[in-house]
Amino acid sequence: MTLIVCSLSDMPGVVRRRQASHLVTLIDPGTPVERPLGVPESRHLRLDVDDIDAPTAGYRAPDMDSVVQLLEFSRTWDASAPMVVHCFAGISRSTASAFAIACDRNPDIAEARIALALRQAASHAMPNRRIIALADDLLGRRGRMVEAIEAIGGHNFTPIGVPFDLPVRF
Repeated sequence: MTLIVCSLSDMPGVVRRRQASHLVTLIDPGTPVERPLGVPESRHLRLDVDDIDAPTAGYRAPDMDSVVQLLEFSRTWDASAPMVVHCFAGISRSTASAFAIACDRNPDIAEARIALALRQAASHAMPNRRIIALADDLLGRRGRMVEAIEAIGGHNFTPIGVPFDLPVRF
């Protein structure tokens, strides 16, 4: 099955149309997000993290605990129906998280191959570097996840990303 990455504004429709069984929300603390009907509370992970690459006063940077929660939650997904991963714009936190989940599910596949699939699916993707670095450490990828994301280069700027699929198995 597939991971679907999208923005907050696209999330309700994507969940409904694609009949997603699981939902990951990465959003600024305090931002209201309504869980769509059809996704039980036990299948919705909300991580209150700001889209920043380093700890900054007044903001909540992604940390190791949030990446552990992300990967542990994703391991409960049997991939029989899609999982939606979204952030506010569908560009940074969600793309980094989908990449981390795909790397976790494919321990024997080169990070560069997964990163290239991400870039081919989403020219607008600009994965959050902090989430990538933390997942790289957690998964024991020895910097290869960070290098793979750096190698795919910049992105085509857009204020809100277009929903896209990323395979869960390579």
